[in-house]
Amino acid sequence: MRILIKTQHGSLEAEIIDKNPKTAKAIVNALPLEGRAKTWGNEIYFEIPVKIGEENSQQEVDVGDLAYWIEGSCFCIFFGKTPASKSEKPIAYSPVNVFGKITTKNFVEILKKVKDNEKIRVEKA
Repeated sequence: MRILIKTQHGSLEAEIIDKNPKTAKAIVNALPLEGRAKTWGNEIYFEIPVKIGEENSQQEVDVGDLAYWIEGSCFCIFFGKTPASKSEKPIAYSPVNVFGKITTKNFVEILKKVKDNEKIRVEKA
């Protein structure tokens, strides 16, 4: 399944992956989602009305990963180093459930323009 992440700087396409099926299903069932962006290094996250526990959770993720942050009930978009990173790889603040991957080519340049409190919308493609 494909989803769209809309920012005022452009739209991104992403693919839902089957790594964490319970998490993916809960998020897809909650679409469309809207929130106000918060940034943490090269991560954008926003609170969503989904509550789910750990499912194959991890802290080290890949650039372009979409994840659910358990501790904060947030939708997370990773596009580079975070304050916890020791290399170029993104490291989440605490464990996340990865459920998707951005497929749009120039997503990093679009996401770098997003500022705190800007509106983000996620919907089915």
